[in-house]
Amino acid sequence: MKLEVKDLRKSFEETEVLHGISFSVQSGKALGLLGRNGAGKTTTIRILMDVFKGNSGEILINGKKFNPRDYQIGYLPEERGLYPKKKVTEQIVYLATLRGMNKKDAKESTKKWLKRLGVEEYANRKLETLSKGNQQKVQLAQTLVCNPDIVILDEPFSGLDPVNSQILKDVVNELIAEDKLVIFSSHQMSYVEEFCEEIAIINKGEIVLAGNLRAIKKDFGKNRLAFSANNYNLEDLSNYCKENFNDIVSIYEIKKNFIVLELCEGFTKNALLNRILKTDIDIEHFSIYEPTLTDIFVLKAGDE
Repeated sequence: MKLEVKDLRKSFEETEVLHGISFSVQSGKALGLLGRNGAGKTTTIRILMDVFKGNSGEILINGKKFNPRDYQIGYLPEERGLYPKKKVTEQIVYLATLRGMNKKDAKESTKKWLKRLGVEEYANRKLETLSKGNQQKVQLAQTLVCNPDIVILDEPFSGLDPVNSQILKDVVNELIAEDKLVIFSSHQMSYVEEFCEEIAIINKGEIVLAGNLRAIKKDFGKNRLAFSANNYNLEDLSNYCKENFNDIVSIYEIKKNFIVLELCEGFTKNALLNRILKTDIDIEHFSIYEPTLTDIFVLKAGDE
């Protein structure tokens, strides 16, 4: 199953907030839909779910017009949307029946997911009596209770401690393995890197970068090297490179544990390594530089 968003535009009154959004995601893979607050992620998701319509553009599934009512969509919003004074099981079952499940199946699925997420002991408790992390797990149970074809997770790790985060990681990996179509939105880039093969970065209502994450990282790290030494601190090593290797490399950036060098045109990493080996530098680390997703996100969506 392949979902495609093509040239999606949306205006509120006279202000256009989406300026031709396009991306795609396939079953069995997770797409990281990224952007700063106010970039247009939530508007895009709401159009996808038919909460309101776009002004133009189209959404296709397997090449045909996408009708959200033909599919089960599990949506975990960033802001909690359950009823704090209602009992956990009562409201999950109720919401599942609104999505088309019969009551018997809804009860069985609710029980299954509460157990899977480690909150079955709170099944008959009012939601407001639970901790923030357990409320988040109840919300996730509500998201998955109908065995959705499409799963949209917006900041799913909010409020979770490391143990509960691991439970959620396992669940997300299971959803991907079960060939679900997963859209994952988070400001916690380490989780996006862990789950998502593809990313799409929205900035000010436009897609500024999209594609395979591994290929994007390789492209952003092109002609750059990570370098550190046992007998030089980073500042001294940087100065040494400027003084002795400025015909081969320039200093691109100084990170916490290494410096990033950028090769001058026509030179290779082996040429630099041969020069280094003729000095007193005791190499600690020397490799092709791979930027983090955070580095890429700041570069593409940060302030100019």
